Amino acid sequence: MALVDLPLPALHEYQPQLSAPGDFDTFWHNTLTEARESAWTPELRPAMPELREVEVIDLRYAGFGGHPIAAWLLRPRGAGDDLPTVVGFNGYGGGRGLPHEHLAWVAAGYGYAFMDTRGQGAWWGSGGVTADPVGHGASGPGFATRGLESPDSYYYRRVYTDAVRLIETLSELPEVGPLAVTGVSQGGGISIAAAGLASGLVAAMPDVPFGSHWRRSVESSDEDPYAEVKRYLAVHPGRVDQVFNTLSYFDAVHFAARATAPALFSVGLMDSVCLPSSVFAAFNNWAGPHQIEPYPFAGHEGGGPGHFLKQLGFLDKVVGR
Repeated sequence: MALVDLPLPALHEYQPQLSAPGDFDTFWHNTLTEARESAWTPELRPAMPELREVEVIDLRYAGFGGHPIAAWLLRPRGAGDDLPTVVGFNGYGGGRGLPHEHLAWVAAGYGYAFMDTRGQGAWWGSGGVTADPVGHGASGPGFATRGLESPDSYYYRRVYTDAVRLIETLSELPEVGPLAVTGVSQGGGISIAAAGLASGLVAAMPDVPFGSHWRRSVESSDEDPYAEVKRYLAVHPGRVDQVFNTLSYFDAVHFAARATAPALFSVGLMDSVCLPSSVFAAFNNWAGPHQIEPYPFAGHEGGGPGHFLKQLGFLDKVVGR
């Protein structure tokens, strides 16, 4: 593996001329309004008493279309109400797994909620339980081409709505205080979308985020999930404009331009999946205070486990701990 993109000084200046669709804000306002109209009272069930120092809640809430979405909500036992809480989103193909896989933020004294990405959870890790009851047209293996015919049917319309609805659901629970979002790869992309769509977040921490600068990513990365779109277009060459129009409603660059919470990004400068320029395209368009931690010799692993300590220091300052 070697450097795959622009040098770091050029990345800091990288500002692609990407225009959001004219009805971008209307599209997402209507999508979220419809989801809220389908909401129902969330279900919170105690789980895994074997974790004696951690309160584990198996949460079910209404996502896109009122569909039931699972999440874990973990808290230090006896923490009381209004606890600062981090909301995590998963990488591509993984599910919410098991509660004891998500204890780092809890060990640091925060609450931690982790969303089960609909329809995923069988490629790696410990699995998931959330179905995606919506069908789709012709697609390739994976999730990135499901429903590409239009923004209304695209898979990530549902996923990003699920993420916002989790934040809104948590914000109504007395035990949950200030909310931040984070995630790696697909999870980083979801966290950017959530930060651009949800109100009241105090911080965002996207790591090597997926779903930014879609056209450059599809044209320049040979790795999945972007290669899924490339293969789809090789089979359907007449749909190029249609596909990139759909993807423009889900581009992290446009969500970043609407995100005002303080942000800490990370990027691997040898990342051949989520190209550094695609990460900087979102970072450089972030509307609020933002900083980035580049890892010069890292690939898609980014900063790995060590980066958590930098996130912890960042969030401690944001919430005044």
